[in-house]
Amino acid sequence: MNKLKERIEALSAARLRGVRRGIEKESLRAQPDGKLALTPHPAALGSALTHPHITTDFSESQLELITGAHKDVEAALQELVAVHQFTYHVLDEAGDERLWVSSMPCGLPTDETIPIGLYGSSNVGRAKSVYRMGLSHRYGRRMQTISGIHYNWSLPEVSSEQYFALIRNFRRHAFLLLVLFGASPALCSSFVDGRPHELQPLGEGSMHMPYGTSLRMGRLGYQSEAQASLAVSYNSLDGYAASLQDALTRPWPAYEAIGIRNLGGDYNQLATTLLQIENEFYGTIRPKRVIYPGERPLHALRERGVEYVEVRLMDLDPFEPVGINAQTMRFLDVFLLHCLLSDSPPDSREEIADIAHNQHLTAARGREPGLQLRRGGRPALLTEWGAELLQEFEPIAAALDAAHGGSTHAQAVQAALAALKDPSTLPSARVLAAMKAHGDSFVSFVRAQSAQTRERLLALPFSAEQRAAFERVTRESLEEQKRIEANDTMPFEIYREQYVSPARLGFKNHWPEVAAGPLSQSAAL
Repeated sequence: MNKLKERIEALSAARLRGVRRGIEKESLRAQPDGKLALTPHPAALGSALTHPHITTDFSESQLELITGAHKDVEAALQELVAVHQFTYHVLDEAGDERLWVSSMPCGLPTDETIPIGLYGSSNVGRAKSVYRMGLSHRYGRRMQTISGIHYNWSLPEVSSEQYFALIRNFRRHAFLLLVLFGASPALCSSFVDGRPHELQPLGEGSMHMPYGTSLRMGRLGYQSEAQASLAVSYNSLDGYAASLQDALTRPWPAYEAIGIRNLGGDYNQLATTLLQIENEFYGTIRPKRVIYPGERPLHALRERGVEYVEVRLMDLDPFEPVGINAQTMRFLDVFLLHCLLSDSPPDSREEIADIAHNQHLTAARGREPGLQLRRGGRPALLTEWGAELLQEFEPIAAALDAAHGGSTHAQAVQAALAALKDPSTLPSARVLAAMKAHGDSFVSFVRAQSAQTRERLLALPFSAEQRAAFERVTRESLEEQKRIEANDTMPFEIYREQYVSPARLGFKNHWPEVAAGPLSQSAAL
């Protein structure tokens, strides 16, 4: 603790004020009856390929709303609200679709009728769709409709080595975020049709775990037998990159059986390797950096190091209009600073296994009284471990409050401590309590919450100037997509082969010649 205090005191107020955060928030478009909207991505929202703030994730029906990076929590939140407002106004003018406010999906049609994202006729646009087709063959489309919030975070003057130390600690302590902010203890039974599970029925058409926190981050969420074979180490950039390089180049028999194309010549996937591209690797947190057009993310990391981290385990909070609030964001800032400043010993295969065990146990049973996790190979009470961490957060919150003025970070930590002591106040418990008022129906509860959220956001002031600014970006994105499509000259198969080429992963620390020409015009997949 003394070492931690010294490190906190060594951070200048100016550097603490330099923390930058941005948000990527996924939400399904749903019909008023709680069924998935099967309409195309609305043209009035711009190009899903090139719009900087509004795109789609896996499905054509799954919006992803994105902010820039902000030094101020409120500014990031205000931008997220504005992007939502524009989106809701467009959806309202086109009909009565709304954003589904839960991480676990609404009523889903048969797997093959869930629409995959479409991005136009350019090579990069086609590649994005083929990648998603690969995901559907590998994991099924249902799993891909799960939505969440990604929190992108950076602090000035942090090295790649320090970011990896942060990541190791984050993975060790991620159970606390699942308990405090998990908001997906229940789901529509259509999600698990034909799948083995340990869920218990609740009302008609709903399933749940009585002490569950985040089914999204449990065994029914982003899980993969093939990826379970990866024991990726976060001890260094080199080791992490080598693990990903192996997964991106190692043929996987089940995926070889699927093949690149079907008998009719249509593409099934981008590659037959364990991972098609880097983004397929599921994790609670990722090292990231901004990439150049056409550049592979792994090459960018190897060439220029880690620029920020992407926190990927946050559920949508159905009680918040945009899925997250300022207090949660401030808590994340404190949490991530603690991960960065605390001692972070190297991970091991045993610890990696314990982390996976703790994640699944917390997701399924995190509010269970007396629940024990594994800590250093020994049992540890979740509540005691969590309270110990929260106590260590207090001086970090104080330092952030001193830098920014006020006491909002300390309040965020105190609110977390109170919630840990009274699990009935946690979002996951509140979801189950609110479902009771809707006959224990997951879909009825989220339908009502989604309708209420829609009304709240449509009622907020939204100036003509704001509207005009969004409409300008929409037009520019559509023009940019046309420009990319007009400039494409390379046959798609050559583009695909070059994009997935091991030479482009930066193993030899050079930008390979195959990246020149039309390929370098592409955006990230």
